[in-house]
Amino acid sequence: MSEATADSKPATSGETSPLGAWLVFASAVSWSTGGIISRLADVDNPWNTVFWRSGSAMLLLLLFMLVRDGGRGTVALFRGMGVAGLAVGMCFAIASTAFIVALQFTTVANILLMQAGVPLIAALISRIVFAEPLRPSTWVAIGAVIFGVAVMVSDSFNGKVSPIGDGLALVISFSFALATVITRRYSHIRMTPAVTTGVTIAWVVSIFMSFASIGGVMVETWQIPILFVFGATLALGLALFTSGARMIPSAFAALLGTAETILGPIWVWVFLNEVPSQRTIIGGSIVLTALIAYLLWQMVEQRRMKRLAPPVH
Repeated sequence: MSEATADSKPATSGETSPLGAWLVFASAVSWSTGGIISRLADVDNPWNTVFWRSGSAMLLLLLFMLVRDGGRGTVALFRGMGVAGLAVGMCFAIASTAFIVALQFTTVANILLMQAGVPLIAALISRIVFAEPLRPSTWVAIGAVIFGVAVMVSDSFNGKVSPIGDGLALVISFSFALATVITRRYSHIRMTPAVTTGVTIAWVVSIFMSFASIGGVMVETWQIPILFVFGATLALGLALFTSGARMIPSAFAALLGTAETILGPIWVWVFLNEVPSQRTIIGGSIVLTALIAYLLWQMVEQRRMKRLAPPVH
């Protein structure tokens, strides 16, 4: 989720609000708990997990919008997002559903470390689809991400992890990357209604899939509070991110978002002893290093452009 776009356009200047930085970092911490919460819930049917997680997130996001924007404002936000906002919602529905299913087949580390390459995958998609120019340094970073992902996926070929899990992890990354490209091309898209639409789509699909597979959506009573917290962390992270990302430069927000990629595998490693494979650690380190270097370079470029920009009178 770290590649989400704020409800109002994030700051692009060199000025940084400490409060905004802490809010964005807190959102990444909130999202990083997804893997361990899913493991603790231990629901056999992933579609039941999607139902309860998406349903609770949907209700909390709607409540957040109603409190913040009021009834008319909430309706206006949904109307204003248009077809592009619906496309972003579809991307999020695919990614959030694939995340739950992928956890049945691969490690949390594999999923989150592949997800770290989303900004660079988005840059590559923009180059292919819209012929946007890329600087040589960006091509180097994209090449490093592709190589790092290849190292992680190579575990699928020796039977250590399921190719289904790694395949779904790639689906998640490309879905988020496509959503990033759409939001950049259509800057009017508001994040909260788009993501709320996404979790609603996932919730509706999960109802049909749950009844088709096991005949219902019910889980054990002790699992319901955990699944509610699962959805709440998604909604809380979004609320924190939309509040903080507008206060800091976009590259800095993305850099802080890498905390999700780093912390997620650590939680399941420390508390559940889910140890990433050697290739996951090596490949993930390559991806994460490439991403952090790329984002730091973006921050430097933003500061340089600000210094070179003519003064505004």
